[in-house]
Amino acid sequence: MTIYGYARVSTADQDLTIQEEALKASGCEMIRSEKVSGTSTDGRDELKTLLEFVREGDELVVTRVDRLARSVFDLQKIVRDLKSKGVALRATEQPIDTTTPEGKCFLDMLGVFAEFETSLRKERQMEGISKAKAEGKFKGRPPSIDKNRILELKESGMTPTQIAKEMGISRVSVYRGLS
Repeated sequence: MTIYGYARVSTADQDLTIQEEALKASGCEMIRSEKVSGTSTDGRDELKTLLEFVREGDELVVTRVDRLARSVFDLQKIVRDLKSKGVALRATEQPIDTTTPEGKCFLDMLGVFAEFETSLRKERQMEGISKAKAEGKFKGRPPSIDKNRILELKESGMTPTQIAKEMGISRVSVYRGLS
């Protein structure tokens, strides 16, 4: 039996140290970490590798369930996959034991709350953006491509492919700049 740990934070500027130390203290022999959003399992290569690697009798440890998934659907799929392989799931900060009905129930409730929290955060973000737009403070991301330069190069006789190479941008960006 091997004890594996999984740590995750949502953004590159966040620190994984506290989670990794907690996982080491709980006996994890190998820890996989990544800095990527938990709202989906897409793009979470370390989690995917870990889920493919675990075998019957192993244990997967996380600090909290929301580190594993932020949607009930993803959480339930991960738990089903682990169960089908005979792998136990444990959280260091929450009383989760997927081998008991109570532990599974508690896990599902935590998954619902994690998804609810994500939905509330998105809603608050959209409210803030709407308010900022109404006050004229939110204008979106500033343009990263100089449209005038694209037009100048086009007028000088360059093709979109040549403009893209000259400016180090994609042809799609050139066409967007020309429209």
